[in-house]
Formats: sequence, C-alpha cells, structure tokens
Amino acid sequence: MAEICCGVVNESDPSVPRELSSRAARRRRMEIRRFKFVSGVATPPESGCCKRQKTEAAPSPVPSPRECENAVDSSGSEERKGAGGESEVKEKPNSATSSESAVVGHCPKYGMSSVCGRRREMEDAVSIHPSFFQRERRILGNLHFFGVYDGHGCSHVAMSCKDRMHGLLAEELGRGEVEPSEWKEVMERSFLRMDMEVVGGENNSTAVVHCRCEKQTPDCDAVGSTAVVAVVGHDKIVVANCGDSRAVLCRNGKPVPLSSDHKPDRPDELQRIQAAGGRVIFWDGPRVLGVLAMSRAIGDNYLKPFVSSEPEVTVTYRSPDDECLILASDGLWDVVSNSMACDIARMCLRGHAPGAPLTDAGGDGGPDKACSDAAILLTKLALARHSTDNVSVVVVDLRMDT
Repeated sequence: MAEICCGVVNESDPSVPRELSSRAARRRRMEIRRFKFVSGVATPPESGCCKRQKTEAAPSPVPSPRECENAVDSSGSEERKGAGGESEVKEKPNSATSSESAVVGHCPKYGMSSVCGRRREMEDAVSIHPSFFQRERRILGNLHFFGVYDGHGCSHVAMSCKDRMHGLLAEELGRGEVEPSEWKEVMERSFLRMDMEVVGGENNSTAVVHCRCEKQTPDCDAVGSTAVVAVVGHDKIVVANCGDSRAVLCRNGKPVPLSSDHKPDRPDELQRIQAAGGRVIFWDGPRVLGVLAMSRAIGDNYLKPFVSSEPEVTVTYRSPDDECLILASDGLWDVVSNSMACDIARMCLRGHAPGAPLTDAGGDGGPDKACSDAAILLTKLALARHSTDNVSVVVVDLRMDT
C-alpha cells in the first residue's frame, strides 16, 4: 500500500525522485494516509470499524449500506435509552416480530355513520378517540377508543358520555398497568363515575356540554343512555356494554358477539330485577316497571336499583383471522342480524388493502372510505328494513397488514 501511495505522489509531483526514501518522503506518505482516513473516501484503516466510528469527525459522503443500517439502529437505540432507559432498548422488535411491530402504537382504519331515522329527535352519540391512552412502554402500544351511546328521554346523557367517558377511562388506566383480569374493575369504575356525573353526583357541572334539546335540567331523573365501548389495542379488544347496543367481531367470515343485550326478559336480568323488588311488565315488549325496554343503562335515576349501570366486560385477544369490529345501537340490531352485518362489512372491505396503520404512535387517526361505506350501507339497510329508531354504526378494520 505504501508503494502505491508513493507512486501516486511521484506522478503528481515530478520533482520528488522515485528512489527517494528520506524522512520527508515518509512524512508525505503519512499525510496521504491520514487524509484518506479522515475523509472516508478510501478503504478503512486496518485498526477496524469500531475505532473508526469512535474517532470519525464527520459522516462519510458515500457511506456503504452496512454503515447506513448501523447508523439508523444506533440512533433509534439512543433515543429510546434517553427516554426509557436500557430496558426499552431490549424491547426493540427484531425481524421475527416485524409484522407485530407494524401494528403497535397505530390506530386501525375506521368509519362511522349516525342518522336520526324515523325519530323526531336524534338521541344517539358516537365517540371515537384514536390513541386516547398512550402507554409508557412503547412495545405495549397505544389504546384506541370507540363508543356508541343510545340515549332515551333526551340526548343529555348520551352526549355527556360522548364528552366524558373516554377521559374517565383514561384516568382509571393511568393508575397503572392493567392486566386482563383487571379490565372488568377498570371499566366498572369508569361507568360508575359516568353514572354519578349524569345523575347529579361528582363533577356534575360538566355532565352535559352539548345537548341537542332545550331542556334546562341535565340531571333529569328520567334521562338515560346505553353504552357500548370498545378499547382496541395491538393484542386485544376490550368491550364493555351497558344496555342493548351491541359489539360484534367478524372473524374469518363468522360473527363473534362481544356483548350481550341487556333486555328485561333475559333470565338473569329478570331474576336480578325481581330480587331488587322490581317488576318486568310487558307493554309493547318487556319493560322495567312497564317503562324502560332495557335492564341496564347510564342515568335513569328514578328506576334505580332495578336499572343498573354496571357493564358486562369481555376481553378478546386479537387473531390474524380478525376482519372487522362493528359497534351499533339497537336501531341496527333490531332489523339486521349479526351475520348479515358482518357479510355487508366484509363486502365493503373486500378489494381494499388491509388495515395498514394510518398514524404513528401518539397521533390521531382518521376515517377510511371502505369502513365509512360499510357503516353507511348498514344504516341504509336498517332504514330500508323499517327501523323506527336512531341508527348509529361504527366499523373498525382489524385486518393486519402482513
């Protein structure tokens, strides 16, 4: 290598003799080597790449592919170490879990539709909050909130749930990491706090922010709402239901109910109502005390304890066979079966790309045309089948981009 460098010097500087081996010539050769080391144009020194990375003052103008890849890895590791310590660096996904890491922290595609239908007033409300709760450990991913509320008596309680439920749930989740067995308690506390607000309990000043009607008594005892809430994470779906709205998962073309309607004539609900001293009277269908056509709801203070605000909670682990999640008020389910709803949603999603993430962790998601088309088509079908209630539908694309 030294002879080649010396030859280059002789060609560029004829005044230096070829046979010269003086101290000046050796110094000249050393300067050439140092120049080549600093610029990175020539081959790396024999001391190895580790030493080069440690002493190099500037990035190479034309880095090799290996150098580019290492530079990205080290940059990501330094950021995570600064934010969460060494343990977070160990959680960085490798190639074997790349498909899973594509879902972590991202919001799935979704669409919604909510129509008044044949009712005089619109009493339904829909709440969608991507990344409403961001976990400290990045590998666990963020959680995304979807809720459908079917009000009765007025839209007071439904609109209150829309404004407040996700915030209350985020506060409960912020107390610490939630294990699958603890989701039931977290959801029950959130629903109980929501119920206390709308019946005139804690924080009642914010109970109703955007009511559609002209009533001036937001804590009216005769106002209530159903609530079906789904929290979607990268590995599980948690559903809490209170009332006769419903959540259905479409898995491998088959409907999987994630909630059970709370009707007064359901055997266990009938027994609970009668044990509390209430009665179920059949007046245009089974009703609690002949008034309310559901046995659980948020609000309805005048019917407590017969009407309970305690939700039923299910935790379902996600599968590669999952296609979509449908949340809807009973305006849909009264006239459309679970199977038909799944078939229509699958038809709209078919031919479109899988639910590739829309946003990075911590960002807000946005609606997707295929999911919106599915929700709109389901509402139109419900109206065509003469549904007499408000109809609200949310469709979430759960297909994984593998």
